[in-house]
Amino acid sequence: MGKIVLDKNSKIYVAGHHGLVGSAIWNNLKSRGYNNLVGRTHKELDLTDQYAVKKFFDEERPDAVVLAAAFVGGIMANSLYRADFMMMNMKIQCNVFSEAYAHNVKKFLFLGSTCIYPKNAPQPMKEDALLTSELEYTNEEYAIAKIAGLKMCESYNLQYGTNYLAVMPTNLYGPNDNFHLENSHVMPAMMRKIYLAKLIHDNDWQSIKVDMDKRPVEGINGNASQNEILKVLAKYGIENNKVTLWGTGKPLREFLWSEDMADASVHVLLNVNFSDIIGIEKYSSVHYGASVDGAVDRNHSAGRGGAIPKLGEIRNCHINVGTGKELTIRELSELVVKAVGFEGEVVFDASKPDGTPRKLIDVSKLHSLGWTHKVEIDEGVQKLFNWYKESLNG
Repeated sequence: MGKIVLDKNSKIYVAGHHGLVGSAIWNNLKSRGYNNLVGRTHKELDLTDQYAVKKFFDEERPDAVVLAAAFVGGIMANSLYRADFMMMNMKIQCNVFSEAYAHNVKKFLFLGSTCIYPKNAPQPMKEDALLTSELEYTNEEYAIAKIAGLKMCESYNLQYGTNYLAVMPTNLYGPNDNFHLENSHVMPAMMRKIYLAKLIHDNDWQSIKVDMDKRPVEGINGNASQNEILKVLAKYGIENNKVTLWGTGKPLREFLWSEDMADASVHVLLNVNFSDIIGIEKYSSVHYGASVDGAVDRNHSAGRGGAIPKLGEIRNCHINVGTGKELTIRELSELVVKAVGFEGEVVFDASKPDGTPRKLIDVSKLHSLGWTHKVEIDEGVQKLFNWYKESLNG
């Protein structure tokens, strides 16, 4: 397959366009002048419904697809609903991939997660670490679904000469992040806890009520009594001028600003082809039983079974997306304290679990494809806190 160019009139379907990454990708495409965008909320289109997905593709016929929709949850949800996590994500992926192919979509971008890598993968994790040892048990089903998705990209490309690409983002944070204490990720949870502990110390009950009304905790909102609010917040380690966080604070984590992730995704969608990843000299429509005029015969492949003998084995064609930089949870808490202007105490409860000691990805493939992150963590933490405060006024 040669280079595929998506012009400004190309119709691009962003699945999951209201999510953290999907919304950022949508906005990034708009900012580049791509205005022919299609999105559907979960209510409007259930991606696990095969017939609904076919009907959507029949009607809209997009030129490109970004699959940023997924069935997600925290450790607890992953552990409890193991079959659901696997089945729902596999259904979404199978439906969207098969209809995209049936409707001749030119370019497909699949979004995965770095949870695809083995629990004990060497750090920083290169793309080649995939499937080298066992996964983190609590996340296994979600990870296996995402591995299947990136393998679908690879296998469609090898069998049919399509241009389907997969990106694997590291931990993301940014506008539209989830700040609900019961199920949020480490950074937004930490930020909200520190902010609330400051408000309690400042005796700013008006701001506490606004915060609790916007995002109730265990059903407790701003209408509850001060005692009820203090009691439920204490369960999450939030007290007057004091916050208790889980673990030792020593684990290392990498964080990527969601708008940077969107920029990387759009860069890959618009500028990167499968041939760029596996080496252009190795890969052309000749390997796909091309007809005389150079068109690809979509029903035949010299590389049947996902391998083109001349090329050897082709695998791990996905792209890690991150900063390649890390910091400890304790260092992160110090950045949050500074952003919030908190003068109290942050305590780590070492009797609670730490999780994986280190999770850093190797981003050299991404850099070689022409993209590097822009927002550093200290600036990003401040930007996230500014966004959070603004969200309370909305």
